[in-house]
Amino acid sequence: MTNLLQMQNIQRHYETPAGVVKALDGVSFEITQGERVILLGPSGSGKTTLLNCLSSLDSPTGGSYTFNGSDVPRNHSEQMTSFRRENIGYVFQFFNLLQDLTVLENILLIQELSGNKDPKRAIELLKLVGLEDEINRFPGEISGGQQQRVAIARSIAKRPNLLLGDELTGNLDTETSQKVMTALVNACKEENITAVFVTHDEGLVRYATRVIRIDSGKIVSDKLVNTEDE
Repeated sequence: MTNLLQMQNIQRHYETPAGVVKALDGVSFEITQGERVILLGPSGSGKTTLLNCLSSLDSPTGGSYTFNGSDVPRNHSEQMTSFRRENIGYVFQFFNLLQDLTVLENILLIQELSGNKDPKRAIELLKLVGLEDEINRFPGEISGGQQQRVAIARSIAKRPNLLLGDELTGNLDTETSQKVMTALVNACKEENITAVFVTHDEGLVRYATRVIRIDSGKIVSDKLVNTEDE
């Protein structure tokens, strides 16, 4: 399998009046194309900081980060924005759908912004997440779980190399979470998208191919799981 990204000895330290906070303290790993990786850890463990560094929303204070063989830009907002636009899809905990656009229009807008508006593909993506009957409804007219599945379709509409999610089922009940994660897995397989998502929910491990556990800014375990479906 092709290596998509590599982080080597990544550090993210913050200066505070009480001293230096080591949110990430020497994190190293590689991710290959097609993996579905869960970052697990307690609150404050550094997993969201790591996700922000992966997306180039934040810059590490030490270490190296390469993506498709090239150094990821840091401490340069325009270059970091370009990197995200060209490579990263993001699924947020609170959906972030535009309420005055229909489900389909939310997908079409992202396609248009990425320079590849394709109504046929937009509808196919909504079918992929089981929402073909909701395309003309507005976000406020569908359930939270359905909105999150729209958000998944929207995030992959621009064909990202890497799909990230931060507690994307955090506001959903168990049954709805299962539907959302099943839709996410199916979409990643169909589109050959690599995914990394942060959670504290051990129940989501079954949807991953790999689980990285983080505590106090360090990786404490890194294991492959559920590889038989790949």
